Amino acid sequence: MKKFLSILAITAVAAVVITACNRTPVTTKAVSYEDTVGLAQFQDWKAMNERADANEAYMSSPKKSNARNYSTSNKSGTMTSSSSHTAVAPKKKGWSKAAKYSAIGGGAGIVLGAVINKRNRVAGGIIGGVLGAGAGYGIGRSQDKKDGRY
Repeated sequence: MKKFLSILAITAVAAVVITACNRTPVTTKAVSYEDTVGLAQFQDWKAMNERADANEAYMSSPKKSNARNYSTSNKSGTMTSSSSHTAVAPKKKGWSKAAKYSAIGGGAGIVLGAVINKRNRVAGGIIGGVLGAGAGYGIGRSQDKKDGRY
């Protein structure tokens, strides 16, 4: 039983180390970030509206009107309007690396704490889980900062 727990603990540590390693090489080239929130689209829309408002204020009479301009067709006599701006829901990013690493570290810490403290395995597991989760959070938070998530 002791050999089994030792092998299990070593396997858990190896799994944490393997999953924590970054297999992609770090390059110093310019990194382009994908606009997942739609900030660029919002800024374009805002600039277009500011230009339209400035044009409207310049061309309008002293009496301001809140009426919107709709395109109408003289031939059919119907009023049509169109909008090219659609609401885009932001994509969910999933778990942050801080959350992933703290979960992995907590699980590994529970196993290792229970294996190391033979007299009271529950206390060892709790202490190991807290320490492992804290260490995993620290590592994951630094990875999130590198990725620009925080």
